Amino acid sequence: MRAGADNIPAHLGFKGRLVGMSGNECSLGLVLYSTISSAQKDLVDWRKPLIWQVGYLGEKYDEWVHQPVDRPIRLFYSDFVESLSKTSWYVVMSIWVPLVLYLSWCCYTSLANDDIHLFSSITTKYSIRIYKYYFPVLFIVGMIIWSFLEYIIHRFLFHLKPPASNYYLITLHFVIHGQHHKSPFDDSRLVFPPAPACPMVLGFYMLANFLFPEAFGVSIFAGGLFGYVMYDMVHYYLHYGSPKKGTYLYKLKAYHVKHHFEHQRAGFGITSTFWDHPFRTLIPEETFEKED
Repeated sequence: MRAGADNIPAHLGFKGRLVGMSGNECSLGLVLYSTISSAQKDLVDWRKPLIWQVGYLGEKYDEWVHQPVDRPIRLFYSDFVESLSKTSWYVVMSIWVPLVLYLSWCCYTSLANDDIHLFSSITTKYSIRIYKYYFPVLFIVGMIIWSFLEYIIHRFLFHLKPPASNYYLITLHFVIHGQHHKSPFDDSRLVFPPAPACPMVLGFYMLANFLFPEAFGVSIFAGGLFGYVMYDMVHYYLHYGSPKKGTYLYKLKAYHVKHHFEHQRAGFGITSTFWDHPFRTLIPEETFEKED
């Protein structure tokens, strides 16, 4: 018997819209979800915050964290600290998009009015004058840099397998990404909360100012920050949206479902599969069409 979208229970698979698809393309996720969602559920006490428990799972952690459940996760005892560890998708937009617009305007006007040269600290003879019409190019460069960072962070940080004997690294992994794979249907943990994001954004801003003349570097930073916002929004949509079959987002959603339910060590691109190609982590093309 074929397992298609018509057979999806309301509580299953990305909230009943596992891939926003029809037919057998969602069957893998459904089968895996239905068979593993209850496995090893007693390894932790779900009535208590998980952050203090997961480190004790040891060698069982990696298998446990990749067996998803459809329930919210609580990390901390403190309600205040807990509130800082999760957020709604629109909060990301409301905080970072105005900052992107402000920085973009400041950079454009600065490039238009100031005499800004690249490499002027090294040589004045061969320094390059940066004009205002360079801003869109620098902004796009920032977005491209972010797409690369998106891949690198997801693959080498988020999916770093912590040593089974290290309580603290297991706990850290669970906080930064493991919780998402354990509960991929928790909509309050699909985007990066502003509280922990702020110091990271500030760090990238300072790095851009350190490496390049201010308006030049901040133009790239603004593009990178916008790329991050797009990443968070696309990631949320891949879990909760219902893209039309055959569209780019439809294919991305199917790709991301495979990453969650079958290929956790591949498919690290979220907004694009581009970097999975040169790094050879592309999830292989598969068909879920099976004859009865």
